[in-house]
Amino acid sequence: MESFKHIFYDFLVNKGISNEAAAYLNMVMLLLVLIIIIFIVDFLIRRILISAFTQFAVRSKTNFDDLLLTNKVPRNVAHIIPLLIALEFVPDVFADFGSFEFVVEKGLKVFAIVLTLWIVRSLLNTLKDYLKTLPRLKDKPIDSYIQVFMIFAWLGGIMSAIAIITDIPFLKFLTGLGAISAVVILVFKDTILGFVASIQVSINDMVRIGDWITFEKYGADGDVTEINLATVKVQNWDKTITTIPTYALISDSFKNWRGMTNSGGRRIKRALHLKQESIKYLTVEEVDSLKKIQLISPYLESRQKDINVFNTDIKADKSLLLNGRNLTNIGIFRKYVQTYIEKHSAINKDMTIMVRQLAPTTQGLPIEIYAFSSDKRWANYEYIMADIFDHMIAATRYFDLEIFELPTGSSFSQQQ
Repeated sequence: MESFKHIFYDFLVNKGISNEAAAYLNMVMLLLVLIIIIFIVDFLIRRILISAFTQFAVRSKTNFDDLLLTNKVPRNVAHIIPLLIALEFVPDVFADFGSFEFVVEKGLKVFAIVLTLWIVRSLLNTLKDYLKTLPRLKDKPIDSYIQVFMIFAWLGGIMSAIAIITDIPFLKFLTGLGAISAVVILVFKDTILGFVASIQVSINDMVRIGDWITFEKYGADGDVTEINLATVKVQNWDKTITTIPTYALISDSFKNWRGMTNSGGRRIKRALHLKQESIKYLTVEEVDSLKKIQLISPYLESRQKDINVFNTDIKADKSLLLNGRNLTNIGIFRKYVQTYIEKHSAINKDMTIMVRQLAPTTQGLPIEIYAFSSDKRWANYEYIMADIFDHMIAATRYFDLEIFELPTGSSFSQQQ
């Protein structure tokens, strides 16, 4: 081995080159030879490992080995042997230059730390991609846990590299680091908050990848595409991307539409505001006229008989409609809407169907439709709701009811 250290030195000295120049040239030539050997070994091992992994991946049924190739695990592992060769022969290359050897060895050790982190990151990314292919884990915030582990791995790697460069023992370096722990906590405040939030979001099953959420504070309204340690990405319906801090999911209020998505329908909850002055009792003639409406004709027949029996029993003076029991246009309209909704083909009959009268307001008397459309797709849902209210608005005039509207310029012109 001693002859290898000076394999070019003796030849150069015999050629008449000074001892000092020969020593430098010997070092440079040995370094070039070592670099060439390292590159050749690295190339051969890389090709062998990638080829072996590829053949194994083709034959295996699982996709885990395919993901190992995608995340470059064999390529990173192939660098280990060339690194070991470099560490073994560097002392020989720089035998006559101790200061150079010291610096290069430290550099190689730091690179060994970085290479270890590359391999760990590749393996973790492979594990992350594999777990996301599992049905019960694909909507979990796996990215957050991987990122937390990598943050601690990089911190450990950086501290190890600093300890190597400064020649401070690692344990002593960690002891000194405790003195600035408050600063470290302050610097990584968002990371710590995001980590805690990710755990709570996962344990409480608050948000999954693919959920539709509405977060008004951040202007988010769309599907969750990614849950990371620090941020949650939401693709809005206009295809823009909104980024939300992960810890905001537990500190602020937001709406998750998963319950609606998993249910049998999407809620319709909207009201018509009717002019209260258009509400009235109906005469027998007016009721007979409304019997032409097929949806409520049976109801009117039955209801009118009951009312007539009651009024006869109490001897109500029907010269004044207020006396006794009477049908009103708004009551019959409400029954018509209820029947129409119950028979509508796009409404889920197994969920709540209700037409109710809300408290009167300055904008009139609200008649609210509360039901669930069978089709939960947004565009179809809007079409169904519009179709129902198109019909309801047009139907009001058949019951002598008017929809409330604020007066416009044309309204005042007609009055003049």
